[in-house]
Order: sequence, then C-alpha cells, then structure tokens
Amino acid sequence: MNHLRDERGSVTAWMATGAFVMATLVGLAVDLGGQVHAQQRAHDVAAQAARTGAQEVQAAPAVQGRYARIDTSAARQAAQAYLSAAGMRGTVSISNGDRIVVETRDTYRTKFLGIIGITRVTVHGEATGHLVRSLGGNQR
Repeated sequence: MNHLRDERGSVTAWMATGAFVMATLVGLAVDLGGQVHAQQRAHDVAAQAARTGAQEVQAAPAVQGRYARIDTSAARQAAQAYLSAAGMRGTVSISNGDRIVVETRDTYRTKFLGIIGITRVTVHGEATGHLVRSLGGNQR
C-alpha cells in the first residue's frame, strides 16, 4: 500500500508537462502560420506597389513610339502611396529607366510565442516591375 502512495501525483505531473508541451506546439504552429501569412502579404504588397509604379510611364516618347521609360518621380510617388495605403514600410528604386524594385518590411506580432519572449517577427517582401515594349504581341 505504501508503494501506491509514493507514486500518487505522478500522473498529474506528466499531464501538466504534456499539456504545456501541446500548448507550446499549437502556439508554435499558429505563430509560424501567421508569420508565413505576413510574409506572403509583404510580397503581395511589394508586387502591387511595383505594378502601380511601373504604370507611370513617360507619356510623350511612349506615344511617339520612340521608347518606353518609367517616369521616375511619378513612379516612386505612386509606389510609396500604395505602400502607405497598405500600411507597410518599404523602399522603391528605379534602374535603367525600365525597372522598378519595391522592397517591403512588416512586423508580425506573435500570439503565443510571447510566452517565451518572442513578441515580434520581421518579414520582408520584394518585387520587380519591368516595362516591356511589344508590337503585335512580340517584345521589342
């Protein structure tokens, strides 16, 4: 009878440990899923900002058929406005007059990992817009 009394409560310790481990795993799954979603959103916002900026083309040379170049000032302003409207920070750079690169940064606030001191995770996104001139469906 004393032998049974010595082990009393050991199941409770195992249950408490098991419950803590399961809660930690569920929390990790939730927060990793949230981080992936935030990462996808950062990339999507970067892509849409790049598309918005790339639509700002220097009108006169494009209409005359001479060349297609991004209006640098208008493109940068349009892309930054898109980022601001989406509530995201980022940078916009334009190279060769026909390529716009948007890089975004955002923060995912964890739901469960704060228990172990991880309250925020930074995510990044990047996208490039490129002007293509075509005639009859063929790139020129």
